[in-house]
Formats: sequence, structure tokens, C-alpha cells
Amino acid sequence: MPPLVARRVPYKDFLQPALQRRFASTAGVLLAIAYVEAVSLSRWNSFIWPWFPIGPAGIRATIIFASVLPIVVLRIAHSHTGIRTSNSPFDTFCQTAFSFATIETIITFSFSAWCFSQIYLFSTPMAANLKWITYYSGDRARLNERALFYTVDLVILGIVQGIFHISLDYDRMLLGSVKARREGEADGQANGQANESWGRLGEWLPVLIVRAGMLSIAVALANYVVFYHFLRPYAWSLSLSFFRLFYNLPKSNIPPTQAPWSIWMLGRSMWAGFLLCLLWYIGDMAFKLQLGKAPLKNNQPLSAESKDPNGSLLNGLKSKKPRISAFAMWELALIARDFDVRRQGIFEDIDRRDGSMWLQIHATCLSTIGAIEQRIDNYGRPPPAPPAPPAPAAAAAPPQPPARIVQPPRNENVLVPVPIRKSLRDSVGKFVSHVLTSPGKTPVEVYLPEARRKAQEARDRLLTQEQREALTADGFNAMFRNLLFQFLNTPTIGLLFQKIFSRRLTTVVLDRPYGEVSIYVNAAYALSKLAVSSLTEDRYGNVQRGVPAIIRTFTTVIKKLERFRDTLPMHWTDLRNNRECGEVQELLDALKDGLTELITAFGPYSADLRLTRADMRLAREAAERPQAAAAPAQAPAQAPAQAPAQAQAQAPGPAEAQPDMQQVL
Repeated sequence: MPPLVARRVPYKDFLQPALQRRFASTAGVLLAIAYVEAVSLSRWNSFIWPWFPIGPAGIRATIIFASVLPIVVLRIAHSHTGIRTSNSPFDTFCQTAFSFATIETIITFSFSAWCFSQIYLFSTPMAANLKWITYYSGDRARLNERALFYTVDLVILGIVQGIFHISLDYDRMLLGSVKARREGEADGQANGQANESWGRLGEWLPVLIVRAGMLSIAVALANYVVFYHFLRPYAWSLSLSFFRLFYNLPKSNIPPTQAPWSIWMLGRSMWAGFLLCLLWYIGDMAFKLQLGKAPLKNNQPLSAESKDPNGSLLNGLKSKKPRISAFAMWELALIARDFDVRRQGIFEDIDRRDGSMWLQIHATCLSTIGAIEQRIDNYGRPPPAPPAPPAPAAAAAPPQPPARIVQPPRNENVLVPVPIRKSLRDSVGKFVSHVLTSPGKTPVEVYLPEARRKAQEARDRLLTQEQREALTADGFNAMFRNLLFQFLNTPTIGLLFQKIFSRRLTTVVLDRPYGEVSIYVNAAYALSKLAVSSLTEDRYGNVQRGVPAIIRTFTTVIKKLERFRDTLPMHWTDLRNNRECGEVQELLDALKDGLTELITAFGPYSADLRLTRADMRLAREAAERPQAAAAPAQAPAQAPAQAPAQAQAQAPGPAEAQPDMQQVL
């Protein structure tokens, strides 16, 4: 009986529990904020019950938390890695505006806002007169339009926030990229990673409060001045139809003559919207910070708990799901930099069915980086033709009729009259008849040239030279181009249709519909760091065989990427004329840093590695940096998740993703 082979635990079995723990941390933050808001909505007629967790305050906090929980679930379901790649914002709008994910997001935010509005109305005292049903003259029940006004305001707020959520791509997971440690930076993993995340959340808290207040005030004013006037009849009729099932309300659907507009109600609607937006924004920032943490558990890689750590990590690297492969590549880069034992274990793991651990990592990382070269080569080429369907099996040929000895009968029509031969007499008679019966020139042929001449004389007398040139075809084209450029120069609408150079370049390099630059940066760093470390840690000498391929691949990709960036033409709608691209520059910096380390470490052994002088010369040329960018970039593509006052005073961590300021609009 053959020995039992231990099942390789997939990498997702370690990644999913880690993400679930981070989700639980985010839920705990939201529950704490919900409790604070529940206490603020309590009626302080007692010293203990307004704040005691096991009581009305706790029940209200639980219901408030339940109203925001669908948003967190939505984030988990729609989260993705990488930026949205498209040539223009209008292309992105066409791709996402009418998708199921967009509709689901707007409906979820509207439902969350409606639930919170009912909790807020239920928590108000009776003196505020914000209950749905009021009684006049005894038992005469009437629908209270004040409650309807608050509900409509918060539902509109949910729709607006849902649109912002889609347009600003809040569902993106910000993954980190591993860089070489700076001089004087401590080795090993940074302890207290969770404390750093909560510290950054505290630094962002003032910004989130300001953002929540701005959005709440803007939506409340818009609803107070514009929206409620148009939505009032429909909302009133719908509310009456629902409450007639439980109360004896009037039959008429006509709203009252006096609408409940007052400064007091405007202020209350702003406060309710502020509390709801604060929950949304804090939950979104906590979610970003938690999911942007490095793939570590107890300062060890996630795959360290597996019985076969290298096998589980390799399973994640080869995964077809972008999220799993991105986290696995991030973990590989961290192992190459910080974990000496795991790094040495990669070199010594040579007994695998598909090759040694190093060979499989080498092939996977080079395939990831080589995909950039392939996309650049395929740019502008027509898509490949679909494969032809397989030809059906040749059927048996039908029997052929025997050859004819006699020609078959003719199939001509025997009833066609014989054509009449034309003689010279007939031709002369036809010519004379045409001359005698022709009326001469038509009125159009007589008067049209004269009318054209008179119109030309009038145009020359009445119009200037510039006006005459404007009426030509070239003039109309120039006027149309001027109007089009004026439209593209408009601050908001015009930007939607501009095909910016950086967007077009990123779309080609990182592929559609999403492109995550950290995968390529971590792959380049992991390959170069593992190769350099093999000089002292590889006892079997397996790594040196793949070093020439790494150097040649890095050199080719750098040169092609720089050539493509420099030769890609600007689109005529791009009015910025800016050829800078942060994502591509970050990728080039990572490739050049890795190539520089390889040249420095393996340059003396180039002859033994069968690297020619031309290979080394091309590699040195590719690793050179322009004079303006000689110093390495101090900040990654994403700005650090720090308060504006401290954004430049502190440097972001080298292995954690940092949310940008635009992510909390």
C-alpha cells in the first residue's frame, strides 16, 4: 500500500481567518461608535439607565449597529485589489453605472439610512412631535409629515453616499509593497501593528468628522430647498398607503397645505445625517486600515501555521484569484526581507513534484513580471481571431452519375422574339426626331449660374474676409474644435471625457478592469532579495542558475516600459500635457532597485553565470536613473494614512498600505 501523502493546505485557509479577524475588529469599532451615539440619543431622566449597556442604551446601540452592518457586509462582498483601469472617467461610468454591483450598493446605503432614520425618530422624546402618527381632536389619527421629512432626508443622504462610494472606488483594498529597509531602521517585523492601525484611525478622526459634517449639511440644505418639493407628493402618498393598513387615516392623498419647513427641523436633520455619516466614514477607514495590514499573525507569516508552509505559500502564489495571489506575493516579499529561517527553507526545499521551491517561485514571479512585457507588445494589435470550429467528420461522398455521351438539351426560352436588326435609316430617323422634339435648355440651366454670381457678389459686399472664411468647411471644423475644447476645459464635466496620459498608460501596463501595482513591486523585490541572499544561504547552488534569466527579464521589461512610456502619444482630449504616472514610476523604481542589487552582487561572477558583456552593459543602462529622479522616492503611490498636519512629519511603514485622503471624501 503506497504511503499516504499529506494534503497541502490551501493558502486561503489561512488568509480567510485573518481577514475575518480584521472584520471582527472593524465591527467592534462600529459597535463602540454606535454605543456613543445611542448614549447621545438617550433621555437623561435618570443617572444610570441612559448609559448602562444592559438596558435601553445597549438595545439602541445594537439596533444602530445593525443598521450599518449591511454596509460592512457589502464591503466584504465587493472588495477588490487594484485601481480601476480605464482610459477616461466616462469609460468607467459606462462600465459601472448600470451594473448590478452599483445598484446593489445604492440600495444598501438607502436601506441603511432608512433604518437609522427610524431609530432616530423612535429615540426622540414625545415633545419633539416626530412620531409617524399624531392625533387631533381625540382619536383622529393623522400622518405626521415631520417624520416623513426626516426619512426622506436620510434616504437621499444614503443615495448620495452610495454614488460617492462607487465613483471614488471605496471597495478597493489598499495593499502594501515591500521596500528595502532604510539605514538605521530596525530589523524584524514592526511590533504593535494593530496599535499603529488604531493610532492612525485616531489621527484621521478629525478629518472624518469634518467630512461627515460637510456631507450632512450639503444634503440637508439641498433637500430642504429643492428635493423635498418634488418628492413630497410621492412620499406622502406612499406613506399613507402603508399606514392605512394599521390606522384609520383619511382617504385623500393630497399633502397638507403647510409643509413642515423650519430652521429647527433643518438643524435636527443635519444632526441626524452627521451621526449616520460618521458611522459610515469611521467604518470605512477602520476597514481600510485593518485589511491593509501585512499578512502576518503574531509577527509570523500566515502560512507559518501550516504543516507545509512552503506548499501553502506556493498554492497562494499560483492562485487564480487576484486577492489571494496578491497577499501571497506580499508575504513572499516579507519572508525574503525579514524571516531568515523561512528564506533559507525556500533554498533547501528541493524535493517537490513540480520542481524545487525556488524554481517554482522563480517561474511564478518571472511570469508575473513578464506579463507587463506581453501587454506592451500586444498594444495596438487587433484581437486574435476566435478559433475556427472543428470541421465535421467527412461524410461519405454521394455516388457520381455516369458521364454523358450525348450533350444535354438546351434550356433556352424558345418564346423570346427575334431581336430586330438596326439599320442606318433607323439611326438617322431617331437622331432627327430627337433634334426636332428637344425643348432646349431648362430654366434651371439658364438662371442657376446667374443666381450663383449674384449671391457671390452679395457675399463679397456684406461679409468680411474672416466671416467668409468661417463659412467654409474648414471654418466650421475649426469652430467645432474650439467649442469642443471649451467643453473639455470645464472644471467638472469636461474632466469626465478627458483621456489622461497616466490613465491610458496604467490601463495598458496593469491590464483591465483592475490593476494592482503592489503585485509586481513585491515580485521584483522578492526575486532580487532571494537571489542576493542565496550567495550566503543557498547550500546547493540552485539559485544561481536562474539569476541570468532574472537580470535579462528585468532589463527587457525596464527598457520596453520606458520606451513605451516615452513614445505613447498624448490623446487629443488630454489638455494637461503631463506625461507623469505614479503607478508606472513606482513599478520602474522597484525593477531598477532590484536590478541594481543583482548587478552589485553578481557582477563579479557574470562570466561564470554566462552573462556576456553586452548583457551587463544593457543591465547597467536599464538600472540607471535620470538625474531628476536619482534619489529614491520616499513615499509610495498611496499617500500615508495620517492626518494632514502629520503627513509629512512621519514616513509610512514599509509593508503596510496607507489610505489616501481622497478615500474619505
